[in-house]
Amino acid sequence: MFERAVQADRTSAAIAGPAIKLEVQNIHKSYGVKHQKPLTVLEEVNFQIFERELVCLVGSSGCGKSTLLNIIAGLVPPTSGRVMVDGQCVTGRPGSDRGMVFQGYTLYPWLTVAQNVAFGLQFQRMPKAQQRDRVRYFLEVVGLGRFANSYPKQLSGGMKQRVAIARALANEPAVLLMDEPFGALDAQTKEQMQQFLLELWEQTHITVLMITHDVEEAIYLSQRVYVMGAHPGRIESEIGIQLPEHRDLDIKLSPEFVEIKRQVLQALRGPTAEA
Repeated sequence: MFERAVQADRTSAAIAGPAIKLEVQNIHKSYGVKHQKPLTVLEEVNFQIFERELVCLVGSSGCGKSTLLNIIAGLVPPTSGRVMVDGQCVTGRPGSDRGMVFQGYTLYPWLTVAQNVAFGLQFQRMPKAQQRDRVRYFLEVVGLGRFANSYPKQLSGGMKQRVAIARALANEPAVLLMDEPFGALDAQTKEQMQQFLLELWEQTHITVLMITHDVEEAIYLSQRVYVMGAHPGRIESEIGIQLPEHRDLDIKLSPEFVEIKRQVLQALRGPTAEA
């Protein structure tokens, strides 16, 4: 079912060329502070993500990247500007057009793995049999089919995050938004999850926007990296990642990877850091 739809979408996209899936237009966000000048968190943020891209947005802590992702998700309103998904203006919370995966696992501990994945489907009034089929399919996609009847407390951190990703994918969103999803994991599990996400993207080619402060993670996963500056937050640089689409962890040691890392780090430091 889903596999045939993915293949058909890829065929039509190859003929028509990549379409703009997500567009952020002149986003500005400020907060009022009593008896003080308003605090500007984001200023003139503009960027685009094309269909079937995996794009990372990197920036130092406090640059506003989480606020920006929450605006894109519809959880926080912008002061001005707009977000477009498939040409439609975002006006509400995440739905069928935007799936969200947070750094915390956000699973319901009293529900089984399968019930957690099915949670959003229940609000779509989907027939029970179709729900079961879709849950089974996406649990297999994330490699957790045999844990369908387990509870979150029985899973490792990486497995919990796979369940959260399966839950987001089960709603078949146009764009998957990820807010430092591997930030709470230990180094070894984090690398395993990076490999998992890249393999998942290769399999489904869902459009992904992920924010992270981990430069190596951003380069390893992305087709493009946007670099954010701070005070106020804005897009400082766009860096294309000229690496093979299929990547293993050893690529992080390659001269090409190291050179891209140098470019991203220099962009994060800003023009004053240039020698």
